[in-house]
Amino acid sequence: MKNSILVSALLASAQTAAAFTSVNSQIKIQKMQRTKLYMGKETMTEDELKAELTTYLSKRKEANADESAKGEVGKVVGGTKGNAILEFVSGAPNKALVIEDVPDIFDYSELAKYGYSYLATPIMNAGGRREMYTLMGLPAPATKERIRTVKKVPKLVIDREGQTDQARYSGLKVTQALDDDEMGRALENAMKKKKAGEELRKKLEEETYELPFADKRNTGPKQTPDWTPERLDEEGRKAGQAMAWARKARAGEFKKDKDEMLNITGVLQAYSILTTVFIAIVFGNSTPKAMQLLGLTMNQGLIEDLQGPAFAMVVASIGSAIFCATQASSKNRSAFVWAVKGYAGGPLAVFQVQPLDNLITRGEAEAEARSNASE
Repeated sequence: MKNSILVSALLASAQTAAAFTSVNSQIKIQKMQRTKLYMGKETMTEDELKAELTTYLSKRKEANADESAKGEVGKVVGGTKGNAILEFVSGAPNKALVIEDVPDIFDYSELAKYGYSYLATPIMNAGGRREMYTLMGLPAPATKERIRTVKKVPKLVIDREGQTDQARYSGLKVTQALDDDEMGRALENAMKKKKAGEELRKKLEEETYELPFADKRNTGPKQTPDWTPERLDEEGRKAGQAMAWARKARAGEFKKDKDEMLNITGVLQAYSILTTVFIAIVFGNSTPKAMQLLGLTMNQGLIEDLQGPAFAMVVASIGSAIFCATQASSKNRSAFVWAVKGYAGGPLAVFQVQPLDNLITRGEAEAEARSNASE
């Protein structure tokens, strides 16, 4: 009894799994069905298709399509030419093609051009575009020459002996190099080509080879330029000019001097601190209250007597700043730096700026060093 129940349960589960598998397979088949090319009817009756094509032909006749199509012959389509971005990244999606023939009436490109692209799928289901000529009572065009002719892929033949590749062995032979007249003629031809703007060196066979089924311009930038003696001389002149300019600019710079640094140190720092505290005590309105808090007594008349020396210190700082700035500018030094030092250090800054020599440039220092060495 138990075995029969177990067998029944297994059969039921197997049937359920088979049902799920069938449903999943049907869903996958529906997903894999061919989608429409355009948002239009996938199939049309012969009368509907004929009516649509009649409207298309009348619209094409109004637009004078045949004459406009003839004007397209000779234009280049695709490739990187004329597209700055594609030329820079060298990423053409297809090879550049030249329009050689006038398109046929029922070509899919012509249908899309005049707004009838939705007829592409019905035309394909009805037998293709060539069947439409029979449907519309029009003579079918002949097969184009470019379709009948099979283009052969060119083979790359690298000439190692100079028989077909004239650029590889275009120099003078040893016997010709010894001939002064032959050498003179070669140099004269080279000068004429240079003046005319022509390339001195012919292109090698592999340089002009076009990769089959690829854009000719889609080759990427050259990793190294075509170095010639003229270009090497030009690059050498440019490098020499850059080095001379850098040397001249460096020679025009002033030498570094520690006295030109904006640092208030040593006696200048001590003087600025003492004078600041002294002036703050003498002219400060809170001085009496501060003295009371500290438990000190100070005669008000003494403070008034000290205001004269404090005012003299302020005037001395301002005068020292003006004097130091004037002296520094006359010695090719920074007037701003020494004005700050004079204002903070007072007369002590004046004593520091007076004995300083004129600040000279690096070029003057090098010339002085060379003259001392020669002596």
